[in-house]
Amino acid sequence: MNSITVKDGTHIFYREWGTGQPIMFHHGWPLSGDDWDNQMMFFSAQGYRVVAHDRRGHGRSSPSAHGNDMDTYAADAAAVTAHLGLRDAIHIGHSTGGGEATRYVATYGGGGRVAKAVLIGAIPPVMLKSPSNPGGLPITVFDAIREGVAANRAEYYRGFATGPFYGYNRPGAKPSQAISDNWMRQAMTGDIKAQYDCIKAFSETDFTEDLKKIAQPVLILHGEDDQIVPVDDSARLAAKLLRNATLKTYPGFPHGMATTHAEVINAAIFDFIRS
Repeated sequence: MNSITVKDGTHIFYREWGTGQPIMFHHGWPLSGDDWDNQMMFFSAQGYRVVAHDRRGHGRSSPSAHGNDMDTYAADAAAVTAHLGLRDAIHIGHSTGGGEATRYVATYGGGGRVAKAVLIGAIPPVMLKSPSNPGGLPITVFDAIREGVAANRAEYYRGFATGPFYGYNRPGAKPSQAISDNWMRQAMTGDIKAQYDCIKAFSETDFTEDLKKIAQPVLILHGEDDQIVPVDDSARLAAKLLRNATLKTYPGFPHGMATTHAEVINAAIFDFIRS
């Protein structure tokens, strides 16, 4: 297995192959780097070096009862990039991984380490509703997620995978059992404590200042029918905070659009990183 051991002893698993300019992928909750299979195959075929790690407590990385916060996630990602010597990299994050990528680029992305970034269905600026973020989701939404994970995460995750994540609960949708099963495979491989703690990290972390710090070009891709991270309080706000943002939204596309509409998303990313 390809893995590194970070300062607190946690093992972070990663996959990488190919040559050329590196692209590092940051996955969503509660999945693993395997969620990027399609993109890794596509971009390696285009001549890029592709890298995807499993966040601590997710996938094949160590179970983690501590450090399940955005600062540590970004530090873990930085440890992987340093170990692999990644320079002039494109960082691509989906959902929670979009928050992780944002924190990484804002904190560690200088000195030629990062060329560009792509955020797909990403959580920034902040998901939780508050007086300063009136369009966010109320804490009761995230409390319900915590309750579902703690009580019976297999049953709760099954509802995510077969319902709103890929838009399979919409009239006229054509669900793929294989895609839902793969979502479940990834989710149930991870550590429940780390996944439970990550709910606070993805819902309450405020990335406003991170977005303001980022000088590199950033492509924001978001489905207009995203039922997990609503577009109006995420992508549209993030684009206004970034110095150099390109925003593309897609009518009818779900949260998991990088899987359900991979050919569209891959083409948009490819055009952006070549421009």
